[in-house]
Amino acid sequence: MTDRLQKFSSLPTRHKLVLLQAWFMLGWFRAGTLLVSFKRLTRNLRHHPIAMPAPSLPPHLRGEAVAIGRLVAAASRVTPWQSLCLTQVLVAQRLLAARGIPGQFYLGVRRGCERTDAPTGLSAHAWLQCGEDIVNGRAGHDQFTVVSTFSWGGAHD
Repeated sequence: MTDRLQKFSSLPTRHKLVLLQAWFMLGWFRAGTLLVSFKRLTRNLRHHPIAMPAPSLPPHLRGEAVAIGRLVAAASRVTPWQSLCLTQVLVAQRLLAARGIPGQFYLGVRRGCERTDAPTGLSAHAWLQCGEDIVNGRAGHDQFTVVSTFSWGGAHD
């Protein structure tokens, strides 16, 4: 715990604020994924039934997007509730959109699931991309087939 506090205190103030905001939003969106339809959670986004190329970003926005993705992932590791990929992507999307950073997130599926209790034999994953960078959900994303893309800001809106 002391190590976490030291890491937190060494962050720039703006990153501390984003980390705290992300932690609270993870709780909010975790509840949302359990209680509200996915369509309602994504109503302010543009839906694309196929994978779309990501719009490019200037370097300063790329850096900000990557930092936000990492901070959301870090906050997800210390929540007392599950903060899995979809919840993280929804939070990162809101934080990025609030800063005027365009991007998109993908929903993917694959056959063969590590979880033995999955009745369909499918597993799902969500990941978020800004420009050329996958800023949240990178691990294993290439093993999934994209079934939907959601975008905000930039050329796709």
